[in-house]
Amino acid sequence: MNKKRGFIGLSLGVIFVIVVLLIVPYIKSNKSVISGYKPVKADIFVDKIEGLDTDFIRGVDVSSVIALEESGVRFYNEKGKEEDIFRTLYQAGVNYVRVRIWNDPYDKDGNGYGGGNNDLEKAIEIGKRATKNKMRVLVDYHYSDFWADPSKQMVPKAWKGLDIKAKAEALYEFTRSSLESLLDAGVDVGMVQVGNETAGILSGENNWKDISELLKYGSRAIREVSEENKKDILVAVHFTNPENAKNYQRYGMILENFDVDYDVFASSYYPYWHGTLENLTHVLTDIANEFNKKVMVAETSYAYTYDDGDDHGNTISEESAFTLDYPITVQGQATALRDVMEAVANIGEAGLGVFYWEPAWIPVPGESWEDRSILWEKYGSGWASSYATEYDPEDAGVYYGGSAWDNQGLFDFEGHPLASLNVFKYVYSGSEATVKVDALDNVIIRVRKGDDYILPNRVLALFNDKTQKDIEVQWSGDDIALIDKDVIGEYLVNGQAIYNEEIIQAKAKIIVMEQNYVENYSFEDDDMSMWTITNTDDVTTELGVQDKISDAKTGRKSLHFYSTGAVDFKVEQEIVNLKPGLYNFALSLQGGDANNSDMFIYAIADGVTYTIETTVDGWNNWKNPRIDNINVEGGSVIIGASIKCDPKGWGTLDDFILSPVE
Repeated sequence: MNKKRGFIGLSLGVIFVIVVLLIVPYIKSNKSVISGYKPVKADIFVDKIEGLDTDFIRGVDVSSVIALEESGVRFYNEKGKEEDIFRTLYQAGVNYVRVRIWNDPYDKDGNGYGGGNNDLEKAIEIGKRATKNKMRVLVDYHYSDFWADPSKQMVPKAWKGLDIKAKAEALYEFTRSSLESLLDAGVDVGMVQVGNETAGILSGENNWKDISELLKYGSRAIREVSEENKKDILVAVHFTNPENAKNYQRYGMILENFDVDYDVFASSYYPYWHGTLENLTHVLTDIANEFNKKVMVAETSYAYTYDDGDDHGNTISEESAFTLDYPITVQGQATALRDVMEAVANIGEAGLGVFYWEPAWIPVPGESWEDRSILWEKYGSGWASSYATEYDPEDAGVYYGGSAWDNQGLFDFEGHPLASLNVFKYVYSGSEATVKVDALDNVIIRVRKGDDYILPNRVLALFNDKTQKDIEVQWSGDDIALIDKDVIGEYLVNGQAIYNEEIIQAKAKIIVMEQNYVENYSFEDDDMSMWTITNTDDVTTELGVQDKISDAKTGRKSLHFYSTGAVDFKVEQEIVNLKPGLYNFALSLQGGDANNSDMFIYAIADGVTYTIETTVDGWNNWKNPRIDNINVEGGSVIIGASIKCDPKGWGTLDDFILSPVE
């Protein structure tokens, strides 16, 4: 035997064994992700995302899970066996877990504010369980004792009254010590978020010089702990409302100008609030290219049912979801999540990934609201407890209770995983299911008061493989009988269709409106030639039609305004060829932060100007100013609105209506 050849053969054999020993465990531990190239058989259709990196973040935020488990919630695997939810998540393809940290979410007697009572102790427990199940952890510092979002960024109780220097030092110490505690506990921290949905306020500070100072101190603490522990921990900042692209550019410039040290520019993206996916990709690509940063979606979700599991009302309800892009079904939820992942993947190497927000926030046990309320109060498993009133009296103090998110979970109300949970692994292979009707397209009919309407006898069926077909439908005679075409309002009609012996629910909304002579009255049409919009001295930095269902009174679109400087504009339309007579003019508007406002609607006819003052005082608090008995003799009238207020005022205008007086 040739010793050299034998030695080479032995060496190759040893190398082969080593490779097998190294690779096989890797493949086994990642089999939920590395699942082949052919579509797998499943209960849902998922289109493969071509070229998706195996390191792409497929994350979830399950910050409320401990409070839920303490309240008696149980989670199961696909076989119906009770299982640690973190193992179930990993098997479904999740590779990252996000957990929020509040400074001190308790009152002086130790009663939790709710929302998971997410202090450092809870974060460590969640982080350890995630790490045990081979998932990395994103730590989300709110730098508040309770929820931090665009509407509120309250200073922690312990930091109240501190000047900016002392507050920055306190933030640094809190970040450093808590992050060290997480690492000492063995938590595999891969990223830390400095602030949550920061949008001009952070920990009570409302100017960017001081906000940037806080961000810099938080970032410095993370860098130091990372270096001392020989860890490569990414620093992320987090914003929201990507549909306002100018704001994101402004945030990027501010952070650059103040030398804020960070790696990742993160954005929330909820399909029902934040514009199109194409816009999301475009905005984050611009950020990545201009500022040389990684980008990601830190929060997203979508509803799979209209049902409410805990009698606490849902963020997405049957009424609010009538014109959404995806059906409110498990398939619709799966497609929505998959498409957000693709939108980030389309950015390229800078696109790190996506986190799904609170997929496990399902109802706690109980036969009634009162039963569940006991658990919400004791364990903090509702969004807020009554104890939060001392810290957040205007919101939590009024609306405390359960979860408005249970119908957006990736688990059903009993804790069983939905088919949509597997999107995290199906995006690598694709999946196929038996073709069936997933939902029927909602029908919306707008009719002038007193006019007849016709409900269609066929509606568009949306199949789970994205095909479509008209099928027959039967409408409820009882619901139709409740419609009064002479009374202005919205009427919901239920219906049913039968396809392949399966009953599918249908819904129609009849909107009885005043007779209206305003063209493109709700800004739904692309043609805006009938409108004159005057931005006085170009001071209003954001002014135009936006496609955002949650900010529209009806339909999808509305006229949006926001400004970093003063708000000062007019919008008007001239209407001609009217019959002589009396007319009423009204519109709808909502918004906020409009200090020193001067807002009014007006009508000009035959040289006479009619006005009535109005204002805005909160999101979705729609005002409906109205001018009655406008005398039109010459056949034409100009209707419009004048909006002025201090910087940072925002809002939308919708549904301009000019109707004849009966």
